[in-house]
Amino acid sequence: MASKRSSNDNDRYVQPNKQRGGWDVVKELHKQASAHTETKEEAISRARQIIKNQGGGELKIKNARGQLIESNTIKAG
Repeated sequence: MASKRSSNDNDRYVQPNKQRGGWDVVKELHKQASAHTETKEEAISRARQIIKNQGGGELKIKNARGQLIESNTIKAG
C-alpha cells in the first residue's frame, strides 16, 4: 500500500521574497517561483488561479517574517 503524502504537487506557498522584495508564489520544495508580484494580495490571487487551473490543492500563506499563518483548500476550476 502506498504511503499517503502530506502535500499535493499542486500546493503553493505565498511568501516574501527577501532578495527582490515583493511576494512569490512557490511550489513546495522548489526554489524557483511560479510567479512574483509586488503585493501579497496579488500573490494570493495568482496562487489561487494556479492551484485552480492545476486541479485543486492547498494555498499556504506566510507572513512577512516567513511564518505560516494560513492554509486554504482551493477546488479545481
